Amino acid sequence: MAKNDEFIEVLGARVHNLKDIDVSIPREKLVVITGLSGSGKSSLAFDTIYAEGQRRYIETFSAYARQFLGNLERPDVDKIEGLSPVIAIEQKTTSKSPRSTVGTITEIYDFLRLLYARASDAYSYKTGEKMVSYNDEQIQSLIKEEFKGKKVSILAPVIRSRKGHYRELFEQIAKQGFVKVRVDGEVIDIVKGMRIDRYKTHDIEMVIDRLKITDTEENDKRLHESIQTAMYHGDDVLMVLENDTNEVRYFSRTLMCPTSGISYPTPEPNNFSFNSPKGMCPNCKGLGKLHEVNLDKIVPDPSLSIKKGALAPHGPQKSNWIFKQLDLIAKRYGFELTDPWKSIPEEAKELIFHGGNSSFDVDSKTLGIKRNYKIDFEGVATFLKNTYDKNESKSLRRWAKEYMDKVTCPECEGSRLRKESLYFKVNEKNIAELAQMDIVELDEWFQSLPKKLNETQWKIASEIVKEVQTRLGFLVDVGLTYLALDRSSKSLSGGEAQRIRLATQIGSQLVGVLYILDEPSIGLHQRDNQKLIHSLVSLRDIGNSVIVVEHDKEMIESADHVIDIGPAAGKHGGQIVSEGTPTEILNHDTLTAAYLNGSKEIEVPEKRREGNGKTLTLTGATGNNLKNVTAKFPLGKMIGVTGVSGSGKSTLINETLYPILNAHFFNGVKKPMPYKTIKGLKHIDKVIDINQSPIGRTPRSNPATYTGVFSEIRSLFAKIPEAQIRGYKPGRFSFNVKAGRCETCKGAGLRVIEMNFLPDVYVECEACQGKRFTRETLEIRYKGHSIYDVLEMTINEACEFFEHIPKIYRKLKTIRDVGLGYITLGQQSTTLSGGEAQRIKLATELSKRDTGNTFYILDEPTTGLHFEDIRVLMQVLNKLVDKGNTVLIIEHNLDVIKAVDHIIDIGPEGGKDGGTVMVTGTPEEIIKDKKSYTAHFLKKELHSLPHKIES
Repeated sequence: MAKNDEFIEVLGARVHNLKDIDVSIPREKLVVITGLSGSGKSSLAFDTIYAEGQRRYIETFSAYARQFLGNLERPDVDKIEGLSPVIAIEQKTTSKSPRSTVGTITEIYDFLRLLYARASDAYSYKTGEKMVSYNDEQIQSLIKEEFKGKKVSILAPVIRSRKGHYRELFEQIAKQGFVKVRVDGEVIDIVKGMRIDRYKTHDIEMVIDRLKITDTEENDKRLHESIQTAMYHGDDVLMVLENDTNEVRYFSRTLMCPTSGISYPTPEPNNFSFNSPKGMCPNCKGLGKLHEVNLDKIVPDPSLSIKKGALAPHGPQKSNWIFKQLDLIAKRYGFELTDPWKSIPEEAKELIFHGGNSSFDVDSKTLGIKRNYKIDFEGVATFLKNTYDKNESKSLRRWAKEYMDKVTCPECEGSRLRKESLYFKVNEKNIAELAQMDIVELDEWFQSLPKKLNETQWKIASEIVKEVQTRLGFLVDVGLTYLALDRSSKSLSGGEAQRIRLATQIGSQLVGVLYILDEPSIGLHQRDNQKLIHSLVSLRDIGNSVIVVEHDKEMIESADHVIDIGPAAGKHGGQIVSEGTPTEILNHDTLTAAYLNGSKEIEVPEKRREGNGKTLTLTGATGNNLKNVTAKFPLGKMIGVTGVSGSGKSTLINETLYPILNAHFFNGVKKPMPYKTIKGLKHIDKVIDINQSPIGRTPRSNPATYTGVFSEIRSLFAKIPEAQIRGYKPGRFSFNVKAGRCETCKGAGLRVIEMNFLPDVYVECEACQGKRFTRETLEIRYKGHSIYDVLEMTINEACEFFEHIPKIYRKLKTIRDVGLGYITLGQQSTTLSGGEAQRIKLATELSKRDTGNTFYILDEPTTGLHFEDIRVLMQVLNKLVDKGNTVLIIEHNLDVIKAVDHIIDIGPEGGKDGGTVMVTGTPEEIIKDKKSYTAHFLKKELHSLPHKIES
């Protein structure tokens, strides 16, 4: 038992490629699991330890509760002892909902809502005056004070600025015993059948009482009753009209503007939530953005005629009702459907886009009479908007969305809240302005707050402010100073999302928990690495066990215990090759140790490339935090874009440069962030972006289908004489198409047996024995192998097998070259690690014929890669550049940065203090800069290298 207190014992783990391993992980220590990409690190940490922790937690629920939760499968492991409650902080866990923001994930926004509901001042959106609210006694004494000795009318407002004849309303008021109303500023008697102009906007008030204000008891009683009645009919608002001067004064139990009389409801936290009907902007439903039809997308090519398909949603002319209507519009405005779109009259274009009803006469030359035609056309743009807003079908809405742009909501200007909520202020700022500040700015604002609030407000706010400041402190500690609370969680990188969750966990101050993290250093600059390590150490110090799957050198060196899994990847991995303290690990004969102790390293090129002398120049980029940036990208080189997290690298490359190039070469529709000019496009002929998103979300997707090599293999099988005799087409060899696949398991190879109170059991399909295809399909063999046998081959085996078929061999060879020779052709995409998925994308692009003028963009390609994997990746990228292409890499990893030809460093800080190009040049030129953080760390890295580089 004592051992269980000190260690988590894992015995006989066989998940994925783990080879029946036993491992003891010390508790309440910072443990790093490292090893090659695909060696089995995540299989041990997440699919074994975390999965078992989750399963045991769910087992504690009743059978009734478990049937709703869905049961978790027991991982393939003999025994795990000493397991604490487990919390996994992965990269994929943030919500992709457009309603989720940094503020809502960290719960800071919830505290701000509470602060504004309890301690804010309200102002009128009409006059800007401070709103006031009174109780009935205060209203009575104010009326007696202001109107002493004067004749007044007590009014209850019932209609404000609305159209209608209001006959029923007047009848209702008369039935209640009131004889006068004030309509649009004029007091009149109610007469039978009375109605007003229904097309004008009106203000109507009931006259509750007319009296002279005196200081008698009888008058006080009458006034009190009139106030009660007026409040009842006027929805907590009354008006006092001075009969002689006709001046009006408003009084309200709720917040109200003393001049214009507009009132606000008493603020509650959900009045400041963009996810509640009470707080959200009614126009954009609290999203801050709207989808508007883009007319340029409807007519992408104005030189085409309507007949040839100028209207993209409808395509070329067909014989249907829409084209008959278009024909009528053409008759009406005197053009032909064969005329180019650009020559059509503007009024006709307006009618085609936005619709309309009209009728017109045309002289019929053959009959010698006039014919009447009716146009009743909804309009292409109107139809698309209605389809997107009102149609139930997901696919139709997706189709309509292709012709739309996301624009900022004009009513709330992107703040997501309704107008009233934005006029509650604390220290002259509304809640949306706070949500737009970055973390550092917000922290400073809260520090200055105590001096700005009055005593009562501070009494209410002090606890809230303390909570918010603590949480902001944790975000600063994990290096997220540049984020703002209104940043959508969809736009966060994997590393950022993970560090936000880490900050939230540190804030929860739990003890005795096992935390498992998946590469938290992704997207983090070396400068902030120490902050992250410090945060993990503090989690450990309060009594938690921390397991980190990581490749970062500093993280490995800061661990208490390191477990190295290897020796290679895939089926050649899954064993523990060494474990111990970081110092003990250094002396072992493993790949990781070789890179840590310096006996192996990622080579720095002997000479930096000169490039082809041409440049791509982007000027005046001002998106997000970029400060009128001009960036020059020398072509024919490997370019590294560096800078601290949040400095503006992604904005410059992914949000500005890539959309410009994509729109130029492939008519991409994503709008680039604001910029002035781009020069040098003629020097490149295509752009390819290789990002971190997974290659497939379903078990049916695999490397063979993604890279397109499976289509070639199926075509090859269809050409085998036996297949041709039987009339088999390539589709016969697909496990997604009926006929060729096994229909019992629908080509999955497994059948799911639903067990009500136990996890679903996956059993091999008894009809095809897990082979996915019918017996007839499997009878077709190439070199003695069926299509199933081919899918089971590793890439290395398949390369030899298809050596003499250039089309297939070329694609397979590129997958092998990026270091993925160990995966099987039919491996499910969902089981690939992030680094593997990115390299499959890279291989897919590499297998296409390159022109020598391609511009490749890679965003942090070292995600999930071990030092050895990075070396292989750099070899592939260097080959690309040697052929004349340009490779641009956004990266923090010094092993990559030291090997590029040209660096563009953006900074100096993140958020509003970033967004300028600090320094550009070769790594050797960069390190001379005193202000750049990248230069500081790169200098250490280059100077620790044994050999000297010529520049």
